Amino acid sequence: MRKLLASVVVAMAALVTGPVVAADPPQYPDIEVPEVDYGLGSSFYLRGSAAINLHWAKEVRHDPAWTGVLVHQIDQLGYGYSWGAGFGYETGDGLRFDGTIDSIETRGIRITKAGLPAPDENGQYTLMLRSTLALANAYYDFSFGGDGFGYSGSGGAFGYVGAGVGVAWNHAEVNTTAVTPVPTGGNVSPAAAVMAGVGYDMGTWVADLGYRGVWIQQINNSPTTNPGLYYSIDNNWIHELRGTVRYRFN
Repeated sequence: MRKLLASVVVAMAALVTGPVVAADPPQYPDIEVPEVDYGLGSSFYLRGSAAINLHWAKEVRHDPAWTGVLVHQIDQLGYGYSWGAGFGYETGDGLRFDGTIDSIETRGIRITKAGLPAPDENGQYTLMLRSTLALANAYYDFSFGGDGFGYSGSGGAFGYVGAGVGVAWNHAEVNTTAVTPVPTGGNVSPAAAVMAGVGYDMGTWVADLGYRGVWIQQINNSPTTNPGLYYSIDNNWIHELRGTVRYRFN
């Protein structure tokens, strides 16, 4: 009798709880799918730069009427600094472009004249250059994080290479131990640059440190009224160690 009563109770319990269990299926936790990080994307930026430099050139030419063209080897490099600003755009996949204006100053590049017949004067001639350089530049940034080619803009360390073309407005002065002073003058010359370095992306702000080689086709003291005191320096290279900070607008 007791076994029969227990069986009836179990059967009734199954009839009552069965529909409840069927109506309440097991609950599974929600799984959140993270959004895909497509990187920084394109953005405009402002930039500011400062550098120290060395000024190299091979020779100085001048053309006194009484001797013809004279070529003097440069025997001391110049040195100086530069600073500048620019505005640019980056595409978000490693390419960026900007326009920059820099003020460059060097001094100390020198020639020594010796054993020349009169009226040319022997002595040391040292150049002081002030140049305003305007360049249009293109760069390629690449990640150090193992993401392959292209820079994702996701932050961290990166490297870059770049090149630029433009114009230099030159103002040149010469200090000399000779009796006759050399006229001050200046010229406008084609210019170009190559760049390479490393940087760190902090999001809105980006900092980098690198090399920039600035090529100025010619520096001279035109227009001078005395052709014997006119000089020109071709293929000038100004080697810079330059630091830059960029600010992104978006």
